[in-house]
Amino acid sequence: MKRTNKQVLYKGLQYLAGALPLILIGPSVLYSAFGNKNHPLFLAVLILGIVACAAAIFCMFKGIKIILRAVFDE
Repeated sequence: MKRTNKQVLYKGLQYLAGALPLILIGPSVLYSAFGNKNHPLFLAVLILGIVACAAAIFCMFKGIKIILRAVFDE
């Protein structure tokens, strides 16, 4: 009978937990950037928001991939 690798599962859950704040921060920063288009730091805040959203997506996919590996691999 196969068992779930708990150490790998924990690592995957850590990635998902790290993605949670980025999921909330990224769109908020983007909304703030688009609300202040005339501000001199518009481009910097926009890039920061895009990077936060991309990092959230990356952490989610990596976390799900690791969890699936923990559950289904040998």
